[in-house]
Amino acid sequence: MTIDLPAILTTFFFACFIFSLLINYILLRFVQTLGIRGKDALQVRWNANSKPALGGISFYVIFLFSFIFSTLLSYKTLSFNVQLVGILIASTLAFMMGLADDAFNTQPLLKFLTQILCALILIFSGHSISIFQNNFVNYFITIIWVVGMMNSVNMLDNMDGITSIVSIASCTFMVAINISMFHTTDYNTVLNLGVLGALSGFLLYNFHPSKMFMGDTGSQFLGLFLATEGIDNCWNNSMSPLINGFPIINVVLVALVFLLPLTDTFTVIINRLMSGRSPFIGGKDHTTHHLFFRGITEKRIAILFFIISTLGCILAYSLVFHFSYPMLYSAVVFILLIFVTLYLNTRIKKG
Repeated sequence: MTIDLPAILTTFFFACFIFSLLINYILLRFVQTLGIRGKDALQVRWNANSKPALGGISFYVIFLFSFIFSTLLSYKTLSFNVQLVGILIASTLAFMMGLADDAFNTQPLLKFLTQILCALILIFSGHSISIFQNNFVNYFITIIWVVGMMNSVNMLDNMDGITSIVSIASCTFMVAINISMFHTTDYNTVLNLGVLGALSGFLLYNFHPSKMFMGDTGSQFLGLFLATEGIDNCWNNSMSPLINGFPIINVVLVALVFLLPLTDTFTVIINRLMSGRSPFIGGKDHTTHHLFFRGITEKRIAILFFIISTLGCILAYSLVFHFSYPMLYSAVVFILLIFVTLYLNTRIKKG
């Protein structure tokens, strides 16, 4: 009997999508306070309305469903997959930390130490960046990458639908690249399909005007998950040719697939340091906010970010499977164009 894997994976994606719709509907109806701070709690939100932060719960539940499904797909090997278990443990820790923050507003130092622990778990389970010959340097960059992505995704979650829609583009890239390399039953394909379905279902509740937020529960889990997939599929992509012995294309892949979270984070950090403020104190100074100040509506900002993310992922896919130097130069120009444009928009005063 021949197994139709494309049909199975397509069915799996739609099952996750429908499951996400149902979970978020149930949570929205029965849980109304998670992620809503008390009046005395310090917080800086773009959306002044109090809404429950429930999206991360559906992300994690469907991630667990995907983990089980991935294990069942690889039942023939009956082997203990250390890398898959590492993702499970690190993702669970990130989810629990985000959940605690939404419920109790945990201390920044505790969050930071937990993020480092998540990175160490990934390293010890075989998910580490390997672009240098010195493993210590690779591990150090891995820790910076994981902690940075967890905070970048959290910072990007500053307007309705933005993080969800950007992450959808990134997960779609991961699925496309793995299927194109015939890794159809690989855990990367299955996990990304599951998270993609979860994000798509959640987006219907998170798109402007939103009914709920993903909260730290969602952004911490999502940041950890995307950081891991970025290591496996971008940093360590084996299809990319070396240039003068260095995997410069892999660095370009990372910049393309995660262009907007990185751009927003660097922009905010630079601007806050230049104005003498702490980069760790929230504010309404993100790239999305400045676009809104220019008169662009929240819906159009979300659509614009989706277009930018999609173009970046298309360029990244083309670099992997249709590499050429003109394509590489085009990708670098695209990265610089988006970064410079969004950054200057935060610096140039409205006339």
